[in-house]
Amino acid sequence: VQLQASGGGLVQAGGILRLSCRASGRTGSIDAMGWFRQAPGKDRVFIASITRSGSRTYSADTMNGRFTITRDSAKNTVYLQMNSLKPEDTATYYCAADPDYSGSDWGKYDYWGQGTLVTVSS
Repeated sequence: VQLQASGGGLVQAGGILRLSCRASGRTGSIDAMGWFRQAPGKDRVFIASITRSGSRTYSADTMNGRFTITRDSAKNTVYLQMNSLKPEDTATYYCAADPDYSGSDWGKYDYWGQGTLVTVSS
């Protein structure tokens, strides 16, 4: 399984971005797809995940409700809608996928995309 993330870029505070992550290869083996982010010098942090059936898991922080995960199974693509972006949201955003794990432990995801950089200016 290969994951290709896109949609990052430079945005002003208060702006919006939508990240996409398309899976290819043996996509039939995947149930959960999710998003993590990692700021420079910090740990990788769970944002949200979604299963093939549409069950969503968000981080306890839930980015204060500003982020929403959706999935188009027909396109093997997961999206992360990010609203009201803040400078502290600046990070590299990674998508992940797994045959059955949909939790917050990044070490348990089998597949990873290359990351897409989001920079939020103040």
